[in-house]
Amino acid sequence: MPITTANLGFPRIGPRRELKIALESYWARKTDKAQLLETAKILRVAAWNRQKTAGIEIIPSNDFSLYDQVLDTSVMVGAIPEIYRSLGAPDSLEVYFAMARGTRTEVQDEGCLHGRGKSEDVPPQEMTKWFDTNYHYMVPEVSPDQSFALSTTKPIDHFKEAAVLGYHTRPVILGPVTWLLLAKSKTEGFEPLSLLTKLLPVYIELLVNLRAAGADWVQLDEPALVLDISDAARAAYGAAYAKLAKVEGIKLMLATYFGALGDNLKTALSLPVAGLHVDLVRAPEQLDTVFAGARDGFVLSLGVIDGRNIWKADLTALLNRYEPVVKQRREVQIAPSCSLLHAPIDLSLETDLNEELKDWLAFSVQKLEELSILGLGLSNGRYIISAELGANADSITSRRTSSLTNNRQVRDRMKQANANSARRAMPFAERIKRQKAILSLPLLPTTTIGSFPQTAEVRKARAAYGKGKLDGAGYMQFLREEIKRAIHWQEEIGIDVLVHGEFERNDMVQYFGEQLAGFAFTKAAWVQSYGSRCVRPPIIYGDVSRTKPMTIEWWRYAQGLTDKPVKGMLTGPVTILQWSFVRDDQPRSDICRQIALAIRDEVADLETAGAKIIQIDEAALREGLPLRRADWHHYLDWAVEAFRISASGVAPETQIHTHMCYSEFNDIIAAIGAMDADVISIETARSKMELLDAFVTYKYPNEIGPGVYDIHSPRIPLTKEMEDMLIKASKRLSAKQLWVNPDCGLKTRKWEDIKPALVNMVEAAKAARAVLS
Repeated sequence: MPITTANLGFPRIGPRRELKIALESYWARKTDKAQLLETAKILRVAAWNRQKTAGIEIIPSNDFSLYDQVLDTSVMVGAIPEIYRSLGAPDSLEVYFAMARGTRTEVQDEGCLHGRGKSEDVPPQEMTKWFDTNYHYMVPEVSPDQSFALSTTKPIDHFKEAAVLGYHTRPVILGPVTWLLLAKSKTEGFEPLSLLTKLLPVYIELLVNLRAAGADWVQLDEPALVLDISDAARAAYGAAYAKLAKVEGIKLMLATYFGALGDNLKTALSLPVAGLHVDLVRAPEQLDTVFAGARDGFVLSLGVIDGRNIWKADLTALLNRYEPVVKQRREVQIAPSCSLLHAPIDLSLETDLNEELKDWLAFSVQKLEELSILGLGLSNGRYIISAELGANADSITSRRTSSLTNNRQVRDRMKQANANSARRAMPFAERIKRQKAILSLPLLPTTTIGSFPQTAEVRKARAAYGKGKLDGAGYMQFLREEIKRAIHWQEEIGIDVLVHGEFERNDMVQYFGEQLAGFAFTKAAWVQSYGSRCVRPPIIYGDVSRTKPMTIEWWRYAQGLTDKPVKGMLTGPVTILQWSFVRDDQPRSDICRQIALAIRDEVADLETAGAKIIQIDEAALREGLPLRRADWHHYLDWAVEAFRISASGVAPETQIHTHMCYSEFNDIIAAIGAMDADVISIETARSKMELLDAFVTYKYPNEIGPGVYDIHSPRIPLTKEMEDMLIKASKRLSAKQLWVNPDCGLKTRKWEDIKPALVNMVEAAKAARAVLS
C-alpha cells in the first residue's frame, strides 16, 4: 500500500546563515526592505527545491519566518499591543521587528522650538523557550478587550509563491488553541483562552482564503496537546475544531509533537479533522493506542525520523516496527517527528569531520532522504531499497562497536562518585559569612553575566587564526589586549566583580566541548535560537572527560590586571548537555554526570589558582524539563545532582555563582534551591521582576541577581528605570541578598550599546544603595 512522505517544516536560516546576514544588514540599515525580502524568497525557494529533490511528496509552506512563527501568528491575527500600533501598518516590518526587538521612536516634544522631538523607547515583547527546545518564541500579549482581524496575507502569499514555481504545498499554521495557551495578559486573573470565540473567525477567514488560492490541506500545529492541559483547554479544542472543520474544501492535518498525547489522545482523535500527526520518536509507545483509536478514513501521520537530533535512523529497525502496522490502514503518511527547524541543514557541507563519525550522522536534507527511502521500502518492499538498507546497517553497526564511543576510565570514575561528591562541606548560612568577610563587597554589588561584545575585530582575529593567517602568538596578544581593555573599563565605571569578557570563546558550550574528550564540532551545522541568533551545537558522540585545564590561564591573566575579584566563568553540565546534539545510545543522565565530573576538575583548578568567585552557568536547566509534570522529578534529581557534583569540590570560602536564562521559575524553585549555589542571576527585566515572585514565595535563602537590563533589545535602559526595578526587588527580598547585573551575557550586543547601559546600571545601583541603606 503506498505510503506518503511528508515534512512538517524546514530550517529557515539558510545553509550558510543567509537569513541572519540579511536581517542584521537590514537592521543596521545597510540594505533595504526589498533586499531583505528577496533573500527570504531565495531561501524559501531553495528549501522547497531541496525537499522535492529528496523525494518528499507533501511539502510545507508558511514554515518560513523572518523572526519567529509565533510572532508571525500574533501579527497575522492582529494581536498587536497598542504600544506598537503607531509605528506602522499591522503588516509592516517596523511593527514586526519592534515587537521582536524593541525600538526607539521619535515623538513630538511640544516644548521644543526646533521641531526635533525626543526619543522614546519601545520595549520588545517577552521571549521564552519553545516547549523543551532551545528555540525561543515571542510570547503573545492579549487583553480582555482584545479584538482580532486577519492582518497579513503571508500564509496565502507563500502558498501562491510556491504554486507559481510548481510546488503544491501544505500551509503550516500555528493552531488557535496552542497560540492562546502560549499567550499572556497584563490583566491579573484574565484567561487568554476565553478569547477563543473572538479568534476563530480569523482562522476561518484564513482557511477560506487558502482554499480560494488552491490549498486542499492545511497543517495546524497544536503541540500543546502533548502538555498537561486543563479540561477547559480540552473543551476549547473541541469547540475550535468543530468550527474550523466546517470550512468546505479544506482538509486539516492536526500536528502534535515533542511528546505523547497521553490523556489528550481521546480529545485529539475525537476532533473533526482529516488527519493527525504524532511524534513516535519522543513517544514511540503511543503508536498502538493511536492506531486502535483512529476512525476509518482518518489519515495518520507518523513522526518516525528524529527532527531534533543528528543521528542516522536505523532503517531496518523502523521497517521492522512499522511494516506490520501500516498494513492496517489505507491512509498513512510518514514524516519527521517535528519540524526540522531544530536540525542543521546539510551534512554535505561538513568537509572536516572525522569520516567515521560523519557516517553516523544525518542533517535535515539527509533526514528527508531517509524518509524517502523508508517510504519506498514500506510501499514496495525491502528489495527496492536493499542497497540503502545495507549501507545504513553498516553505519549503525560501526557506531555501536566503535572505540570512539567508549572510555572505560570515565565509566569507572562515575561508579566511584558518591553522595558526598554532590554536597558542599558547609551550609550556605555559614559559607556566606566567610565569603563576605573575604570579598568585602558593598550592598547591591554590581557584576555582569560573563561575556562582552564579540566585535567584528574579535571575529576577524579568530577567523584569521583559524585560517593560519595569524599565528598563535599574535592571536594570544590580541586577546590579552581585549581582556585588558575590558578589565580597565569595568574598573573605570565602578563595577564591583569583574569578568574577563570571554573574547577567546566562540560559544559558551562549544568552547568547552572543543577541549573535552567525546565531543566533535562542525563548520556549518547551524540552528536557529531566536531571530538572527544561530548556534552550532557540539556533537557528543563518546564518553566525556577533561584532558587539560580549559580556562585557568585566561582567568589568571585577567586577575593579574586588577585588585577587584574576577569571576572564573564556566558552563554547567546540564547546559552543555542541553545545548549539544547528544548521543542517543546512553541515558542522558549518565552523559550529564560525565560532563559534571569534567567541570568539577576545572572548578578545582580555578580555586587552586586563586579564584574567589566561580560562576557555573546553567542557562538551560529548565529547558530540559520533560513536558509532562509526572516526569519532572526524575529529571530534576539527576540535573541538580550534576550541578552539585560540578560545584561541590571547593572550600566554603569560594563563592559559587550560577546563571539561568528566561524561565518560569515557580514550578522548579525547589530544585533551584537544592542546587545550593551561593548566588544565582536570572533574567527578569522583560517581566519587570515578575519572575522574582517565585523566589519570594519559596523564601529563597541564598543570594540572587535579578537582571535589570534586557540585553536582547537594542534599547539602552535608563538609570531611573533600573533603580526602580532594584527598589521593587528589595521589597520582595532583602536588599542584602541582591546583586545587580544585566539579564544575560553581552556577547551579541555592541560596545556602543552596552557601555552607556552598564554605566546607567552602576549609577542605578548607587542610587538604590542610597535609598536602601
